[in-house]
Amino acid sequence: MTAPLRLECLQPGFAQEHLLRTARLIIPAGTLELRGAHLPLGSDTIILNRLADDLSARTGVPRAPAIPFGVHNRRDQTTAGVAALTRKTLHRVMNELIAAWEEGAGVRETLVLTAHAAEAHLEALTTVRAMGIVRVVDILGFDFSTAISEPVMDVPGALETSLLLHVAPDLITDAETVARLGASPEKGRRAYDYILDQVEARWLRQPIS
Repeated sequence: MTAPLRLECLQPGFAQEHLLRTARLIIPAGTLELRGAHLPLGSDTIILNRLADDLSARTGVPRAPAIPFGVHNRRDQTTAGVAALTRKTLHRVMNELIAAWEEGAGVRETLVLTAHAAEAHLEALTTVRAMGIVRVVDILGFDFSTAISEPVMDVPGALETSLLLHVAPDLITDAETVARLGASPEKGRRAYDYILDQVEARWLRQPIS
């Protein structure tokens, strides 16, 4: 697997070359929120950053820097460090960024990766006005029964914990909670590989319609 094509690391000529060649761009849309006392606030962003890197390396599609803030439900718990955008603000940010890449770099299809299913968050992402195609993929919304048959993955927080144990194990130190959830790096690896394969096959290997 080659290195990921991170826009912020590419010289202008290389950025233009790769964007014109693929006509696609990957954008991770993360959050800074309370996922659990044992998880870092940026868990979504950390997982999505790794996924965007691996998808870019596999397919040669460039990836944008992550959007680190999402839209939270009103009922979401809050704590020190948590921060969010309004639906209107995230929608405007995505509109302006995608328009810039479409007009300035010839991007015809944008793949937005998210791990946050709050209705207002998904609405902000899925209603972007664009000249090209914008596809939003909730990576936690897949049916994992074929990849991980164990019902423990239905326990709230178990999937995210297992994914982070695979992607960034040093960030989780609460062994007791990990055991209670039935999470593990191996389950995280299987779930992560399944997500990677599904996104690549369904969206990044198909012709742009």
